[in-house]
Amino acid sequence: MSRRFDVSQADIRDLVFDECARVADTGSLLVIPTDTVYGIAADAFSASAVAALLAAKGRGRDMPPPVLVPRSETIFGLIDGVDETLLALTAEFWPGPLTIIANAQPSLDWDLGDTHGTVAVRMPDDEYALALLARTGPLAVSSANISGRPAAQNADDAQEMLGDDVDIYVDGGARESGMSSTIIDLSGDTPRIVRPGPITADQLREIVPDLIDLDG
Repeated sequence: MSRRFDVSQADIRDLVFDECARVADTGSLLVIPTDTVYGIAADAFSASAVAALLAAKGRGRDMPPPVLVPRSETIFGLIDGVDETLLALTAEFWPGPLTIIANAQPSLDWDLGDTHGTVAVRMPDDEYALALLARTGPLAVSSANISGRPAAQNADDAQEMLGDDVDIYVDGGARESGMSSTIIDLSGDTPRIVRPGPITADQLREIVPDLIDLDG
């Protein structure tokens, strides 16, 4: 049976996040608010939890989830070959709606799916998400929806779609934009946008002049 907690109530917030961290550590799933849409979350270092996340969404290993982090410095433990471009992007756009795909540290003991050696990382600009991530460490997080349906903008929509596949629903109120993050891929020879979003190609080109947009 799923549980749901309203973290707008400050007097219970810390207790809820502590319980969420405990649940994530056991390999169970959470639904959490982010600055863009609601996300379904799992311990990034538990292969079984990530597999459960993908199964709950109806996705295969060919669509691995991004990883949310509590602070920008976390990238040094997750990404191989952090360079000036990556640091400039995180300094300018994190926390915020920019997901960065880069080559993962080869020593990491995790299985996010068929990533081909990469990882997609983001630091969300949401006080509830960051408070939870500070307790759990990196979480694999994908939009809280059944594959093919719109991403949930509130806890009601997420619960209607995902039901008892999720242990805890963290209700942080509605997310009005409904727009998922911009995704930029830095793992290849040429940086490119793979999903448009709130941060535009023109903004990104201030830091990455040779960026290729979706239209090439």
